[in-house]
Amino acid sequence: MSVYDEFSLLQENAGEVGLPFDSSTPPRVTRQTVTAPSGNDVSAIVWGGPEPELVLLHGGAQNAHTWDTVALALDTPLVAIDLPGHGHSGWRDDKAYRPQQLAGDVSHTIRELAPKATTLVGMSLGGLTALCTIAEDPSIAERLALIDITPGVNQEKAEPVLSFINGPEVFGSFDEILERTMAYNPTRSRSSLRRGVLHNAIERPDGTWAWRYDLPVGERVDDLEARFDDLWDAVSALRCPALLVQGGLSGVVDEDDVAEFQRRHPDARVVVVEEAGHSVQGDRPLELAQILGTFHEEPAP
Repeated sequence: MSVYDEFSLLQENAGEVGLPFDSSTPPRVTRQTVTAPSGNDVSAIVWGGPEPELVLLHGGAQNAHTWDTVALALDTPLVAIDLPGHGHSGWRDDKAYRPQQLAGDVSHTIRELAPKATTLVGMSLGGLTALCTIAEDPSIAERLALIDITPGVNQEKAEPVLSFINGPEVFGSFDEILERTMAYNPTRSRSSLRRGVLHNAIERPDGTWAWRYDLPVGERVDDLEARFDDLWDAVSALRCPALLVQGGLSGVVDEDDVAEFQRRHPDARVVVVEEAGHSVQGDRPLELAQILGTFHEEPAP
């Protein structure tokens, strides 16, 4: 079996987008795990100093490393959390991974690892989880940024994402799992997707490869009720600045979703990243880092 060093690829992340990287003084980055009151272990990557300022939540079937290039570009203390059932976090016994079921574990993890963070960022499933988290505890952050997601998401809009997730769970080789990933992510470079697979899959003793995330028990993702209409009320209840970043090449958020989001939160801002798909952080990490950095640095409300 190959040896996996999760932080050994950061120099490659930086080089691909032209960020400076001094290997003699690499970024201060560690992995930490906390046990939530639910009994679930939640793992996270902690970047920078002792008082993280931002918290980043990835999308479904992803993990905290999806933010690596964004974190390098931000160069700000932050925490990127592996959602339960993803990355290095524990898998839930009940196999329940809806935003409403993840919010409690996420809130506890933020309190433990980033109690003074002011900006909460979530992409896709992580965005809806961030929305639930701040709805349940408005003091958890002063700002909320959602990346290519609203409660208006449904199976039709998310079909390209669900189609990928619903593919094989075990692959005969690393090349096989990489080739399938490339087929579903035409906007990304091979090197970027290779890193992503190394972070998001694991080699088994027999040489096959399997994803590092869990799926709901007895169901494929496309069997799930894919709408989250009840979360629109959480948008209406927001009392903090909100930002919606939309991937210009993605169909997960449409014009009606944007209109409804702004109707329920009139002060919300919407930014479209034209050359990005659903995973804006993967397709246009430097542009997203600039958007998030500006949002984070605005005076507290």
